[in-house]
Amino acid sequence: MHYVSTRGHAAQQEFSEILLGGLAPDGGLYLPSRYPQISSDELNAWRGLSYAALAFEILRKFATDIPLADLKAICDKTYTTDVYRNARADESAEKITPLRVLHNSDGKQLILQALSNGPTLAFKDMAMQLLGNLFEYTLAKTHAELNIFGATSGDTGSAAEYAMRGKRGIRVFMLSPHKKMSAFQTAQMFSLQDDNIFNIAVEGVFDDCQDMVKAVSNDLTFKQRQKIGTVNSINWARVVAQVVYYFRGYLRATTNNAQKVSFTVPSGNFGNICAGHIARMMGLPIAKLVVATNENDVLDEFFRTGIYRVRKSAETWHTTSPSMDISKASNFERFIYDLLNGDTARVAALFKQVETKGGFDLSGAAGSDGDEFKRIAEFGFESGKSVHADRLATIRMVQEKYGLTVDTHTADGIKVALEHLEQGIPMIVLETALPAK
Repeated sequence: MHYVSTRGHAAQQEFSEILLGGLAPDGGLYLPSRYPQISSDELNAWRGLSYAALAFEILRKFATDIPLADLKAICDKTYTTDVYRNARADESAEKITPLRVLHNSDGKQLILQALSNGPTLAFKDMAMQLLGNLFEYTLAKTHAELNIFGATSGDTGSAAEYAMRGKRGIRVFMLSPHKKMSAFQTAQMFSLQDDNIFNIAVEGVFDDCQDMVKAVSNDLTFKQRQKIGTVNSINWARVVAQVVYYFRGYLRATTNNAQKVSFTVPSGNFGNICAGHIARMMGLPIAKLVVATNENDVLDEFFRTGIYRVRKSAETWHTTSPSMDISKASNFERFIYDLLNGDTARVAALFKQVETKGGFDLSGAAGSDGDEFKRIAEFGFESGKSVHADRLATIRMVQEKYGLTVDTHTADGIKVALEHLEQGIPMIVLETALPAK
């Protein structure tokens, strides 16, 4: 399996070559040259697998340059019940990402997939724990070191730090927006005293932190000299690790491959739902991928209108679902690459326009940059928006009806999911974090 840049950088690379980095040399994001296709027989064979075994089967299709025995050992080391503890008494820890049916009547089913049983109580642990072990394995083989430079709006930072703490050859420098994370998130990150962990608070919003990371990633000479890598969702390995739980959710919610499911995903940076898009492109029977945003609704606006309009820092709201307080979705470029049928020249031009003009328009209207918005339905995407009052009402409703307390980001997802239920197609909402966060 070889990887290409969304912006056309010519040199194709293998998984281990792009593992430690972030952006491609031309500023694009890495994608496989083709998506591996999953057969019906494979899906059936995977139904009885443990989470670690399923992760191995999926990852082996992407990390073809890692010996299979080594890759299996990494997956087995990562996905254990010691790492992903049983967070709720009524769930089996052995399932790692258990499903809970919230609503099942009138042929409509709403399911919550628990992804927050890891060490930092957020879905980011599902990929980050694997990333830490992959990094350590690769660095040990090459006797190299890595300085991870990342940005977080709340959950990525702590997940990365807990995954990398104490790892040989790795140091983590994590930027976060000053006083714009929850008290729990802040304490979880800033209380770590490991010698290889460095927290840096930035006056501004998450996008200011992310811009710094991208600027460093684009300075190839500096990045190579300082041995800088990234764990943000621009890192391909992190995205592909998230593909696994879409397969897991589908296989647990269905009994045969003729059935379809939909997913609703709270999203700010488009990384989590990008993994769902990749799973669908691989042949997983997904009917709809529903993007749920908060007041920072740049993604909802695009999937409703075809216009991608980045907000400025002053226009980015500080909300009660702060991990989604993002106005520039850094993973969005991967989907646009597929939407434009791999036209790297157009992708490069459009995202250059994001930097110079603040966005682009694919609505097909007079003077727009293209008419690809008409193809959105081919990829199953829909969207919706949730605001503070919606979050409160949803948290209250879920507690009263189902005896379950959810966090604010998950509440955004449930609110939007309820607006997109279909008869005969289970809707799975991806849990974002436990309410303590």
